[in-house]
Amino acid sequence: MKVRKISGVMLGMLITGSVLVACKEEFLDQQPIGALTENVLKTEAGIKGLLIAAYSLLDGTGSVTNNWEAAGSNFVFGSIASDEAHKGSDPSDQVPMLIIERYETLPSTGYLNQKWRTLYDGIARANDVLRLMKDVPNMTDQAKARVAAEARFLRAHYHFDARKIFEKVPYVDEMTVNINDINTAKVANDKEVWPMIEADFQFAIDNLPETQSEVGRANKSAAKAYLAKVYMYQEKFAEALPLLNEVIASGKTPIGAPYALVNDFSRIYEIANKNNEEVVFGYQSSVNDGSAAVNANSSEVLNFPNGGGAPGGCCGFFQPTQNLVNSYKVDANGLPLLDTFNESDLKNDDGIKTADPFTPDRTTPVDPRLDFTVGRRGVPYYDWGLHPGSLWIRNQTQMGPYSPKKKVYRKSDVGQYTDGSSWTPGYNAQVHAIIRFADVLLMAAEAEAEVGSLARATELVNRVRARAANESAFVKLDNGQLAANYKIGQYPTFASQDFALKAIRFERKLELAMEGDRFFDLVRWGIAAPTLNKYLDETERPYLQGARFTEGQDEYYPIPEQQIVLSQVNGVSVLQPNRNK
Repeated sequence: MKVRKISGVMLGMLITGSVLVACKEEFLDQQPIGALTENVLKTEAGIKGLLIAAYSLLDGTGSVTNNWEAAGSNFVFGSIASDEAHKGSDPSDQVPMLIIERYETLPSTGYLNQKWRTLYDGIARANDVLRLMKDVPNMTDQAKARVAAEARFLRAHYHFDARKIFEKVPYVDEMTVNINDINTAKVANDKEVWPMIEADFQFAIDNLPETQSEVGRANKSAAKAYLAKVYMYQEKFAEALPLLNEVIASGKTPIGAPYALVNDFSRIYEIANKNNEEVVFGYQSSVNDGSAAVNANSSEVLNFPNGGGAPGGCCGFFQPTQNLVNSYKVDANGLPLLDTFNESDLKNDDGIKTADPFTPDRTTPVDPRLDFTVGRRGVPYYDWGLHPGSLWIRNQTQMGPYSPKKKVYRKSDVGQYTDGSSWTPGYNAQVHAIIRFADVLLMAAEAEAEVGSLARATELVNRVRARAANESAFVKLDNGQLAANYKIGQYPTFASQDFALKAIRFERKLELAMEGDRFFDLVRWGIAAPTLNKYLDETERPYLQGARFTEGQDEYYPIPEQQIVLSQVNGVSVLQPNRNK
């Protein structure tokens, strides 16, 4: 049939009854019912629809069977693979997560192919926009430049995600391959893609407006922040710093509000406060619109406490580690125990049933971000009441006693910001911040420390810590007393570059915990192997016994086996494996 499929947009070809007419020669020239041809899409409205389709894959929904396999938050590849989160649930549930967490990933591990497909489908959709827009009549050059800037921003984002996950990946532009072959990526992965990603983000900076008509669209400030992040991954600190300083000084959200830290840390991910002044760039979601599994934040539906009365009611995945919890212990000045945090465990209810008595530790000084990030027994879990402990934990023996909290919806959100029309009530309208302003501040602090500006680095870190020190936001019991002994102090000016970098890296762990960044940070800093093997040596979780991170191998995930096979040309695979394992 003389139709070219538009990747990610054509929903399917309805050819019911084709058996009855297949013998007719003219059948080969029939237009399939329900297909979108290029001619239909070569209008300004069609191009704008294609652009929305490119945005729609930011959350990982659309190209895979289970949305969490390719979640845009990277909670599997960036958090579960690090020292901050366990897979949760039971070891036998979603086994690929366990394989990834134990650093035993193979090219055949299922989640890899799903992630790859989603990222390259996103790239394909952005390329559809760029390729087809050239032939759209009556679309002004100014409108084309703006749309092209958004498309190239998205193309850069998807390539960046692929680069930090798989390392040796192909760069695919709108002229690279036939559109029907885009998902098989029949291009070589033997060239470094950083320069092309930089070029796409620079084009976005040069052509995007500072404000947009919709809050979820990329703007000039977001492009600056993202290009700076690309520079940080390449240790181009001098190049990143001017961009970060511009974003800090004058960056704005798409609706024109100056970037700022949300005053109450617990409200960063509150659904009623979504698209707040801290979201530099994030993906959108909606509910109660008849399409819960597509439009809601469905890639996170596993990541709620499991059990009676729990938000979501399912499924007990994505549990914080004891290592993360211990990281929030502080000294008498309210500063982190950078080297000794894990020498003893903060008191927990591991092995204690909900029906049995347990008194939480309310005396050990802890950073208040602990109870904004982790659900633990005896501490209020938003407006759901006190966390009950093992009642909400699917397998406490294997996965530990903690629940995720940072991105869980409130009880008061039910109905308005959640959708109960599918198999789980966990579908919700939360926005995930791919980059938030605290991340920008801490990247700038890191870059300042790397170039030797220790006073400025200290100032930026303390700005982040000052927000966390807002006492009015501290978690409190029903009687008004604090749920723990919260204490957080300010750093004196960093005395050395080595100490500054250690403190800044630890601050990223505390501030950005459970947001999908930790593993990639450890890799770009070159400390993944010692950090993660020390964590594995110290963990008491049975299912992690014997796990080991192999330096020089496990920093990146293997190219999916299926993609290598699909890339064959005349029996020879164009895509080459990126490691021997």
